[in-house]
Amino acid sequence: MKFETLDAWLHHIEGLHAQTIDLGLDRMETMLKRLDIRFKCPVFTVGGTNGKGSTCAFIESALLAGGYSVGVHTSPHLIHFNERVRINGEDAKDEELIRQFEKVEAAREDMTLSYFEYTLLGILLLFAEKNLDAVVLEIGLGGRLDAVNTVEPSVSVITSIGIDHTAYLGTTRESIGWEKAHIYRPGKPAICADANPPITVEQYADKIGAELLIIGKNFKFEHVHGSKTWNFLGSRGELKGLPLPTMPGEHQLSNASGAFEALQCMQDKLPLKREAFESALKNTRITGRFSKVRNAPEVYLDVGHNPHAAKELAKTLSELPKATCQAAVFGMLSDKDRTQVCQIMASSFDKWYVSDLHGPRGGTAKDLCAMLGEAGVPQEKIRTFKTVEEALQQALEEAQETDRIVTFGSFLTVASAIEFLKERVGRN
Repeated sequence: MKFETLDAWLHHIEGLHAQTIDLGLDRMETMLKRLDIRFKCPVFTVGGTNGKGSTCAFIESALLAGGYSVGVHTSPHLIHFNERVRINGEDAKDEELIRQFEKVEAAREDMTLSYFEYTLLGILLLFAEKNLDAVVLEIGLGGRLDAVNTVEPSVSVITSIGIDHTAYLGTTRESIGWEKAHIYRPGKPAICADANPPITVEQYADKIGAELLIIGKNFKFEHVHGSKTWNFLGSRGELKGLPLPTMPGEHQLSNASGAFEALQCMQDKLPLKREAFESALKNTRITGRFSKVRNAPEVYLDVGHNPHAAKELAKTLSELPKATCQAAVFGMLSDKDRTQVCQIMASSFDKWYVSDLHGPRGGTAKDLCAMLGEAGVPQEKIRTFKTVEEALQQALEEAQETDRIVTFGSFLTVASAIEFLKERVGRN
């Protein structure tokens, strides 16, 4: 079976499997053998509740600055599927992905694969074909039963452990930590950039004999509030007087530290000079990680969609210079912990422009309005909209140049805002 366009292939892939999310390793293990996918180069596997994308980007940026060829797989994408696949800093081309999907289609025979499994196999084939110096893979969901976990890592990183995807991973940090810890491997570096990991992470690492390295215990960072430099004190070496990451927020120092610890663990195979680490800090940017996309008024985009991310967002906002008016453009999926996020963010904004999100998991503005009210936000400060585009347009029309607008709550919320802002620029 062949399709002419990437969109046609993705439509085909979406309809193959009965379940959108179907955790398990059997199908992937069978397909990896059929396609003979293996890597001789170091593989960095990155899991965690929040910070995965940033950590992958720090690793990628440092390796590229060191002159290495690198393939990176992250998910989900914001606008185009190709964002999930970067080779040497560039998104993969449609024709490259189509060529690999044709191989997966031929090899799967009558086996049905989930969207994530099928596309991951195509991406892995592409990476293997490129004969790269390093591969960086972001776990999709959890760890133990995630498709990415069928690829043998050289070093594994857990960025943070919070409450999310409870239907699949359990409702406690202990159960979620245990699921995520399964990306660790016996005798290999097992990095945890969460300073307070649940005991299950340590128990699992000890059980399998992984080299567990915990931030604050085996490696750490030092930063004095207000200082423009920071120190990374790794288990295998120190880097002092580093520039702060371009991406704002103290949590990015944790993400960078986890990435740098992983890189130092691979120094025998991928040696890097100090300049590569500095370059990663200066040049790593990801759309939607509290990224500023406009001035006067300031407009920020943040994909944070769970309580852990909300706490980081609230903290980051509290450290910014005070705006005349700080407004939220807000939409969340119905299967996320919306009540907790509303409680955490309630005092951060002067105005709320709340939107429906559409689709099978979409949440309503009406529900968010009620949750914000329960969190103590006066109803006169909240307005509801059918779309993110309408909410953001109204926020921009009412904003003064000294105001700040923050769009957050979901990848879908941020994606809609990006498309709207792009069209608005085009019209102007």
